[in-house]
Amino acid sequence: MAALSIGKAWEESTAFVKREGQLLFPVALLFLAVPVAILFQMMPPEFLQMTPGQKMPPLPGTVKLGMMITAVITLAGSLTIFALALKPGISVGEAIRLGVQRLPVLLGAMLIVGTASLLGISLIAGLLAAVIGLAGAMRLATVATLLGMLYLATRLLLLNAVVIDRPGGIVQSLKAAWALTSGHFWRLAAFLAVLLIISSVIQMAVQAVFGVIAGLAGGPAAAQAAGDVAGAACSAVIQVYLQVMLARIYRQLHG
Repeated sequence: MAALSIGKAWEESTAFVKREGQLLFPVALLFLAVPVAILFQMMPPEFLQMTPGQKMPPLPGTVKLGMMITAVITLAGSLTIFALALKPGISVGEAIRLGVQRLPVLLGAMLIVGTASLLGISLIAGLLAAVIGLAGAMRLATVATLLGMLYLATRLLLLNAVVIDRPGGIVQSLKAAWALTSGHFWRLAAFLAVLLIISSVIQMAVQAVFGVIAGLAGGPAAAQAAGDVAGAACSAVIQVYLQVMLARIYRQLHG
């Protein structure tokens, strides 16, 4: 089993981003920040103002289409950043072409994992409902779903790196990503959990600050727009560091 050092991966990532930021951040802006910011502006106000426990309002068809397009663009952008991080000397244009070329493999892998997860959740919920009743089954199924999502997200944390660095197809990529994280689950799960918490706090703080400043100048509409744009930009910056760090972790475990 290959050794894993989160600290070393972080040091290498910060040095790489400092050196290659002029390539990484424009890609993140184009593929990660701009599409998400546009999608936020398409969202109905009542959807953005939802409170916990409130029933989700119906989304217009244009918003659903926008969500799918945004997902595809951001995935292509993610693969492009991984290409820049994993393949020394590659140009931005070459990285984009490679990311688009390998995108179907990533989409296929995600479709397989999503379908299998949905079937598994449905089976577990049905069995629990038969044993302990519907109400209890729903609560346990929710907990099981969250734990299952964390497990899958951790075991497949290096899927993007595998897809962009190796020529294999969908099944081969899934097997390789799964094998790489074998024996490192708890450390990677802790890393993922801490990262999600920290990034969420930072993003909410940035949205709040820019929203307040814009709100003082232009009212609620300006506050919402500025907060959305700032949040999308902040998320893109965080994604650059995250994906470069995952690329460094991948290199540690694969070589």
